[in-house]
Amino acid sequence: MLVTNYSTIFTMYSLKKEGKFNYTEIGVGRPIIILHGLMGGLSNFDGVIQKFSKDGYKLVLPELPLYTQSLLNTNVKNFAKYLRDFIKHKNYKDVILVGNSLGGHIGLYYTKLNPKKVAGLVITGSSGLYESAMGGGYTKRSDYNVIKAKAEEVFYDPAIATKDIVDDVYETVNDKSKLIKILAIAKSAIRHNMAHDLPNISVPTCIIWGKNDIVTPPNVADEFHKLLPDSSLFWIDKCGHAPMMEHPNLFNEILGNWLKARDL
Repeated sequence: MLVTNYSTIFTMYSLKKEGKFNYTEIGVGRPIIILHGLMGGLSNFDGVIQKFSKDGYKLVLPELPLYTQSLLNTNVKNFAKYLRDFIKHKNYKDVILVGNSLGGHIGLYYTKLNPKKVAGLVITGSSGLYESAMGGGYTKRSDYNVIKAKAEEVFYDPAIATKDIVDDVYETVNDKSKLIKILAIAKSAIRHNMAHDLPNISVPTCIIWGKNDIVTPPNVADEFHKLLPDSSLFWIDKCGHAPMMEHPNLFNEILGNWLKARDL
């Protein structure tokens, strides 16, 4: 799994700072909380933010502390606790969680511990069942072309991996302190496999998956759908690991129709 630098995530949006929390709120209505992954950032959800912040929802973008916690606290469980503290701090009710990759895993883990706080869960390219790709491929991290190739593999159309994206990935994996945290998160994701927990998560769940995802392959989506008792599975063709970024209009259409069908 690839990573990127988060220093530019909030450049398009007004960042609020309250205690230990950095976040952005856009719109008015039921909170939709966006949970970013290791690969990419909150800007990957631009299409979701632009549409649903105008459709009666409050889009909330917390900056997850991937690189700012102690090594001991750099894990899925602690990120879910951070999300719990944030939601409590903001006094949000009946939230909808939308998570990509690691963000989906954090959303699932939070929902497992706080099911009454979550009205709906949306996962796309989520970890939680299949972690073999997390944290790998950095033995040649000083080779820009190797990192570029790995970034391109994430998407069905390699052109989506722009120079800015590749530069961010390259910078991050060559920062030793961040790389150590990345590897810790990868190990944590493996430890927190949720196969035995998913059948007990009854929250309505929307699974949106790229048919050509090689980071979390299609069979992972099938397994999520099988194990989550109240889930709906939607496929996007010619799409890799980031459907909301690769096919934003179709992703929004699927999500909007699901929210309407579930009266959320």
